[in-house]
Amino acid sequence: MKDWKIVALAAEASMKEALAVIDKGAMQIALVVDGEEHLLGTVTDGDIRRALLRGEPLDTPVSRFMSANPYTGLLEEDEDIWQRTMQRYSLKHLPLLDSTGRVRGLATYVPPAEPRRPNWVVLMAGGLGSRLGPLTQHQPKPLLKVGEKPILETIIENFLAQGFYRFYICINYKGQMIRDYFGDGSRWDAEITYVEENRRMGTAGALSLLPEAPQLPLIVMNGDLLTKVDFVRLLQFHRRNQAAATLCVREHSHTVPYGVVEMDGYAVTGLVEKPTQRYYVNAGIYVLNPDVLGRIPGDSYYDMPTLLNDLLAGRQPVFSFPLREYWIDIGRMGDFEQAQTDYGEIWEGP
Repeated sequence: MKDWKIVALAAEASMKEALAVIDKGAMQIALVVDGEEHLLGTVTDGDIRRALLRGEPLDTPVSRFMSANPYTGLLEEDEDIWQRTMQRYSLKHLPLLDSTGRVRGLATYVPPAEPRRPNWVVLMAGGLGSRLGPLTQHQPKPLLKVGEKPILETIIENFLAQGFYRFYICINYKGQMIRDYFGDGSRWDAEITYVEENRRMGTAGALSLLPEAPQLPLIVMNGDLLTKVDFVRLLQFHRRNQAAATLCVREHSHTVPYGVVEMDGYAVTGLVEKPTQRYYVNAGIYVLNPDVLGRIPGDSYYDMPTLLNDLLAGRQPVFSFPLREYWIDIGRMGDFEQAQTDYGEIWEGP
């Protein structure tokens, strides 16, 4: 339960005061109470937005736009009842009242735990990271910290939160440091196996070193990406389309800083001022069917684009999954700095 008093408001408080309380409490809700702590209503971000759209000024009393009949729970009820209520009505918080209607707590919705998913996750963590200069001279790029954690730890915890627990980490450059940090994964309630490349084998070649054949589609991901993609949805997309391989793609746009002249020979057919060109780029995340691994030659360099092109040449179905969620490839110093800026908002929340 949250300390509800930090988001308490009097009925005569203004919209501006409500905004300040909601911002300070960081729970997207304020509780409107009387002098004896009886609940009069609730105010959410949505209530304020709708009031502003109606033209209400910032000095409007919250009693004018609050939700006067909010959903509530009883303090003596079991927590699973509170959670059921919040899930049923899509609530993030639930005021808890005693038998006299006084507020005594504020429950927070906790999503149900994801089921354990046995699909393998293969993380490519063997790169040199040379474009990050001095940062990777003494440690591999996946161990660089973004926020309070190494990049690879955030990646693994994101998979764990979605139910995935079986990891194969492909290592090469300073791979022992990665082994030392993660061990067998038991500290995270995960199973981690290491695939060591004695030489660079490319983003697909390392898959030929897996100690056994998978039984289910596996996810392959570069170990220098931070993303909020829903990997369960990605797997369902792959299965639904009966794909041999699915690659995640990200829209990338480039605006030409000049007027572009369209021509037919020497004849001008049109002029377009500073056009924007849009492409879909490879996002470094893949789903592969188990039988696809049999196409990968052993003990040789072989990258993922080559594998996908070979599948297409063999008329195997390859699908693209567009990413709309947060995604950043930490390849250059500017990307690393941007990820540091994003971390608090994207990974820690309000």
